[in-house]
This record gives sequence, C-alpha cells and structure tokens, in this order.
Amino acid sequence: MTVQYSKAAGFYTLAIAHSKDKEDLASKLGADLIVSNGEALKQAGGVDVILVTSNSYKAASESLKGLRPYGRMVLMGISDEPLIVTSEIIGNRSRIIGSQQNDQEYLYEALDYVSKGRVKVIAETYSLHDIGRAYENVAAGKVRFRAVIKT
Repeated sequence: MTVQYSKAAGFYTLAIAHSKDKEDLASKLGADLIVSNGEALKQAGGVDVILVTSNSYKAASESLKGLRPYGRMVLMGISDEPLIVTSEIIGNRSRIIGSQQNDQEYLYEALDYVSKGRVKVIAETYSLHDIGRAYENVAAGKVRFRAVIKT
C-alpha cells in the first residue's frame, strides 16, 4: 500500500525488493524504479524519505545507505531485530523517526485516495474456522499484506 499511496500523492516512487515476485508486484502497484538494496538505492540517486513498513530492521539498516543528505527514515514496521545505524547517518545529517500513524487530516486524505480507486487494499482472507492458521501466519511474518477473517 505504501507504493500506491506514494504514487497517489504524486511522488516519484522507488521500491526495495529482494525477490522477483516482489519486484513484479511493486511494478504493478506503480513503483517507478525497483532496486535490491541500499547501495543500489544510492546509485539511483538516493531518496529523501525511506518508509519502513516491513518487520525486518536488517533490511531497513541496509537501506540507510540510500538516504540523501537531510533524509529521513520513518519506522512504521516493528521488528525484534536491532536497527544498525552507521556513521553515514551522522555525515548526512539524517533522521530516524518512529511513527504509528498521522493526524486525522491525513486519514481523510488516505480514505479519499481509496474512495477514488487510486489505492486498493490487498488482503489475504481466512475463514473463521482457519483463525488459528491466520494468527500463526501473521506471527511468523508469512502474511504479505493484511490478514482478514471472513465470517
């Protein structure tokens, strides 16, 4: 959804993907460029903002290489891995920000994008009978998007 919201807001959007299926999906969702790591992100010119929505701080740490000077990394995904910060963040005067959500005005904007069809929710649905499997998949990080229980 991050790629979709970025495109809906009019931003040039780069995605970091580590597998072919994720590259294909990022492209279908509107990414202008897809790279495999922070070094490739840096070689592509770098970015002003990295929005970390995954549960892998290892990948997030590696992507710090691609921040431009005064860039910001916004952590929205939670991980039990340590976030490794190198001296590059000091030299670039970068910032790392934690965020769960924005103010109500941004929620209205986000819902407006959805109502206009510019952003589409992608979910894995499970029956109420499979709620245990759904929980296990979410806990193990095996659900790529949202897990929805259908009653």
